[in-house]
Amino acid sequence: MEPDSTATQTYRYQRLEDFRLPAGFRGRPAWFVQLWWIVQATLFAMSPQFLYGWRRWLLRLFGAKIGAGVIIRSSVRITNPWKLTVGDYCQIGDYAELYTLGEIEIGTRSVVSQRSYICTGSHDHTSPTFDIYAKKIVIEPEVWIATDVFVAPGLRIGRGAVIGARSSVFKDVPPATISIGSPARVVGMRQMKDSSIG
Repeated sequence: MEPDSTATQTYRYQRLEDFRLPAGFRGRPAWFVQLWWIVQATLFAMSPQFLYGWRRWLLRLFGAKIGAGVIIRSSVRITNPWKLTVGDYCQIGDYAELYTLGEIEIGTRSVVSQRSYICTGSHDHTSPTFDIYAKKIVIEPEVWIATDVFVAPGLRIGRGAVIGARSSVFKDVPPATISIGSPARVVGMRQMKDSSIG
């Protein structure tokens, strides 16, 4: 078996052995983070689908701000609930991932559909120590994020916007627009059947 020739190289791009999580990055002590992950894997994830009130209560217990009538499926994953705000009557679909290394704010009556990934954190690709960072994501009221959408850190999705299925969003989205693609681009305006509402 030949020796790994890379073992003696000097690494230029990623020196992962020197990676460190910044102090206070999670926003809670390590034991509290671990407790939430245990609760999420058991009491949250194993709860019957119809127990929306139970899951809202668990999230509030761990510091999330959850509005009235919010529907969150039992398969949803939330990294740090104390960094999550969800307005009244929102719906979060099956297997959606709310990667709350930074804050996520979801406005009233918005929908995050199944398997979408709302990602507040990433790494600095110019740093050899792979420094981690987090940037807040704001999803304004009445937004529909369709299935399997990726939303990158630090973005704002404008009120009433629609993001089409399997799109990847890397810049802010104007209100009342329809965007599709990877990267997502605006393809039209959201027109409602009854313009007298709202």
